[in-house]
Amino acid sequence: MIPELGVCYYPEHWDEAMWAEDAAHMVETGITWVRIAEFAWSRLEPVPGHFAFEWLDKAIGILAGHGLKVVLCTPTATPPRWMIDRYPDMLAVDGAGQPRTFGSRRHYCFSHLGYRAESVRIAQALGERYGRDPRIHAWQIDNEYGCHDTVISYSDHAKIAFQGWCAQRYGDIEALNTAWGNVFWSMEYTDFDQIALPHLTVTQPNPAHELAFRRFSSDQVTAYNRAQAQALRHATDAPLIHNYMGRILEFDHFEVGADLDIASWDSYPIGFLSDRLDASEAHKAKYLQQGDPDMQAFHHDLYRSVGKGRWWVMEQQPGPVNWAPYNPAPLEGMVRLWTWEAIAHGAEVVSYFRWRQASFAQEQMHAGLLTPQNVPAPGMTEAAQVAREIGQIGAITQKKADAALVFDYASDWCWTTLPQGADFTYFRLVLEAYKALRRAGRTVDILPATAGSFDGYDVVLAPGLAQIPDSLMQTDSKVVLGPRTGTVTEELRIPTSGTSPLPQFSESLPPDHKRSVQDAGHVVHWQETWDVADNDQTIISDDAGKAVLFERDGQFRLAAWPDETLWDTILEHFIAAKPTGDLRVRTTQDHIFVINYTNEDQNYQDHIVKGCDLAIFKDGTRIL
Repeated sequence: MIPELGVCYYPEHWDEAMWAEDAAHMVETGITWVRIAEFAWSRLEPVPGHFAFEWLDKAIGILAGHGLKVVLCTPTATPPRWMIDRYPDMLAVDGAGQPRTFGSRRHYCFSHLGYRAESVRIAQALGERYGRDPRIHAWQIDNEYGCHDTVISYSDHAKIAFQGWCAQRYGDIEALNTAWGNVFWSMEYTDFDQIALPHLTVTQPNPAHELAFRRFSSDQVTAYNRAQAQALRHATDAPLIHNYMGRILEFDHFEVGADLDIASWDSYPIGFLSDRLDASEAHKAKYLQQGDPDMQAFHHDLYRSVGKGRWWVMEQQPGPVNWAPYNPAPLEGMVRLWTWEAIAHGAEVVSYFRWRQASFAQEQMHAGLLTPQNVPAPGMTEAAQVAREIGQIGAITQKKADAALVFDYASDWCWTTLPQGADFTYFRLVLEAYKALRRAGRTVDILPATAGSFDGYDVVLAPGLAQIPDSLMQTDSKVVLGPRTGTVTEELRIPTSGTSPLPQFSESLPPDHKRSVQDAGHVVHWQETWDVADNDQTIISDDAGKAVLFERDGQFRLAAWPDETLWDTILEHFIAAKPTGDLRVRTTQDHIFVINYTNEDQNYQDHIVKGCDLAIFKDGTRIL
């Protein structure tokens, strides 16, 4: 596969006289794809039932006329004002019981069937007009599901839909009462229509009730996306895509991805560093203008799995953004580095957001490849450089990784519902395991818990996996389970029967408390006490003699949350580590990519990799 570059473009924001010049400039830069129309509903249908496609026809004609391949979007993330007049109750409701209001985006409730039908209607209208148009090479459905905390809605429509969901899942009300343990605190129901949504309670609602509502909310996203996907399937053979976000865990991306052809995500390394990464202030200071060296790679590998091998970056940060707590500019070379890193992980397309910086509205401080005055920004120079380098490197073929990491959205819902510790987050635990594999120089595949096979890996890490699938216990790979793996049922109960062993008890530890482990690191955040039998093999113990890693009947159990040093020690027992220091290495079928996120030169096998730069090797020879 030869990777390509793209850009996000908003012809409705600019005078038509600029469109042809913009298209020519895109091609000159080395861009071959352009995404349009994801927020244009008010221009596509200014009044209900009256479509105004003429401007879009002209924009598509100009862009395609210059040889650009168009990604056309359904505009359903931004329903127009007249839609609120038609459906005043379509607005999502937050946890405090307040409805979201019109004036930004993503204000709809996934459970509102009237709005779902309107979304299908606009998708059908676009599909009827452009579905067989050869200039449209792909479709994006909606935009960034879950962004701005918009998956979970406590509306009346969500309540009615949730009651129906419960009735379908449990069959009768006594089965639900039993599954949820509603005998506790006299929470028993006599009918499904008594079930309210789990918020505004005096203290925590029943965890099983809360988890069920999280499952339901995820299913609503899947159903909403599926409705549009089915509408477009009838109209086009072009691939269907959604652009996911970083660390959005409220819905199951694998379930949504099952109805699509390509997964994409919106990569904002510097924004995510300050906005959604659990890290020390020293770490954030070190990577202030580069982003975390593993955050982007984790999502690249995740969405490659969600997309069943096919994935893009739909929005790549090209300069300072506007939405994070702090928004420094990338260091010179980082836009190029981020692009190449995505390509190394298998991205078919890396598309920059956006072509020209807006001079108005909420995102006017968000950089583009051009300034509002039409002057090339630094990101454009680096994008053009990548385009030239792609021509030199040619095709890149992925291969199965050395190690695998199991990632499961439902496990996050379990531990978000019942964290048993103020700073226990599933994402942080899994990301730290991923970082450890990367420090060991390993290429990683991220697999869902539903993967049919986990065979053929040197090691498979499954930290925090709430339930253990049978396929994970029947693999020829070495599997490391825990902490918290296999400790609850799907209804968030501690198992009282079954073959899976459980710890005697678990402890959550405050941030300033660490337990030393044989001069090999520390236990932090979480520790379990297991009844380790004489025939079990204890591999690592803490200084108090408590097992941290042990083997039982061929299963490896990690009974604690390791710090960075301890993670490295643990992996030494399973893989031949090739420590890379501050560098990150990605190995494909024919290439080795060495990525340097630091702003200092680093040594890799007697090759100097400059700060904010990379090296690419093929057949042992450095080619970039």
